[in-house]
Amino acid sequence: MSQSPDIVRDFQRVPPELVKQASAFQPAILADVAGRRGALHGRISALRPRMKLAGSALTVEVRPGDNLMIHAAIALAKPGDVLVIDGKGDQSSALMGTIMMTACRQVGIAGVVIDGAVRDSLEIDDMDFPVFSVGTNPNGPTKVASGRIGHPVSVGGVAVRPGDLVVGDADGVVVVEREKVERLLQAAEKKVEDEAARIDAIKKGDTAAKWLESALRSAGVLKENETL
Repeated sequence: MSQSPDIVRDFQRVPPELVKQASAFQPAILADVAGRRGALHGRISALRPRMKLAGSALTVEVRPGDNLMIHAAIALAKPGDVLVIDGKGDQSSALMGTIMMTACRQVGIAGVVIDGAVRDSLEIDDMDFPVFSVGTNPNGPTKVASGRIGHPVSVGGVAVRPGDLVVGDADGVVVVEREKVERLLQAAEKKVEDEAARIDAIKKGDTAAKWLESALRSAGVLKENETL
């Protein structure tokens, strides 16, 4: 039986026009229409709140504290890719810093999502390159351990496949399966419209949540025919 290669170079990505459409939506909206799933654990957050990203996942799995395969992924990346790195949540050393982030920008990578630490945060801030990580650490990594590129990974408790849509903002990061993107974008557009209408109604004095009393009865908080 043949063994799968450690580096998968070719996989389908989300079409650029759909990535552009997705970038207009908050991850919160996309997570809602995806059934309230796909959001990475909150430990992975934007290095600075203003940072945003959207693109297709180029997945990388590394050993804790080693960034050899991240260097390889940068060499293989296509413009618009988002590096999604399974760093095992390790914060004992940074896996990326200014030099690697500069290379990412130069080759057209849209941003980095890493279940691990980074460093040179002030310089990355000056670059305004979008980075989402579990934090920072000044300690540097090794470059000796093997890993994998272009395989499914687990990042922030979410399964991410190469080519899946990745969108991030100040709230965090959400991942949408590539095959579901077009349908979910249509649902996201409707949700934005519905929420705007609800906010407008609230501003006009209609603050009552129509579903609340029914939900309270279902939860046993209110008796049948009882109201707040």
